[in-house]
Amino acid sequence: MAMVNPAGNVTPDAASGQAYYELPLSERMRTFLRLEFLYRQMLYNCETHSRWATRATISTLLEILAILLRGDVRGEVQKELDHHINMLQRFKSQPGIDSKRLESLIRNLVESRGQVSAIGTQYLQPLKESEFLRAIQHRNSIPGGTCEFDLPEYNHWLRQPYARREQDLDRWIGAIRPLCDAVVEVLWLIRESAEPVDKTAINGMYQHSMRKDANGRLLRVILSNNSELYPEISGSQHRFTVRFLEWSTIERRAVQTGHDVSFQLAIC
Repeated sequence: MAMVNPAGNVTPDAASGQAYYELPLSERMRTFLRLEFLYRQMLYNCETHSRWATRATISTLLEILAILLRGDVRGEVQKELDHHINMLQRFKSQPGIDSKRLESLIRNLVESRGQVSAIGTQYLQPLKESEFLRAIQHRNSIPGGTCEFDLPEYNHWLRQPYARREQDLDRWIGAIRPLCDAVVEVLWLIRESAEPVDKTAINGMYQHSMRKDANGRLLRVILSNNSELYPEISGSQHRFTVRFLEWSTIERRAVQTGHDVSFQLAIC
């Protein structure tokens, strides 16, 4: 059984006042969520001009590269895109469908599918063959291994004007952008595929067994954004458990609440 503590992915939504705690139910979803998590960090940091932000961008880029080198992630993304395109195509004949909205979704997915196909199977070669990135990657696993006396070339590059660094960052990120954008789009569709349902955790505990024909790939537990509780989710594609823990400070270990907890659950 997979265990996530407190949760696989947390997406607070300040506008709605809700926090979403997620658990992937397949290896593909686990990979996609990790890529999304890292990709959002990388995009956030690369927009900041400071050297420290550029360092963070490079470190995250190398983490993404490590994930993409482990398997055929591009093929997995293509399968997901094909699945959603075919599924949405079948809705065209359904009455009451917003045809303009549907056509827009299909068009976006087809465009993403084309971009992912266009990068080809060797899309990672520019990153793999960069001696500059390889040197940083080699030292990155060592605590403090990328400081100035270890990698003087890296630190010289970090001192360049941001416009110069941005050129290199755009080239490296551009190699993986179509794939990462497609992952973000697929995850959005999966999240939107299920309506949240009101549930109650008796004495802070909720257990759920999946139907045999269920095809759940992602669990989403939804709480108020200012809740003093957080969920610990453990489970698989067959059954899962949600325990709600009371948090006070980092000096005290969280404990399961003894109160009933109202929350929302989406099985996507």
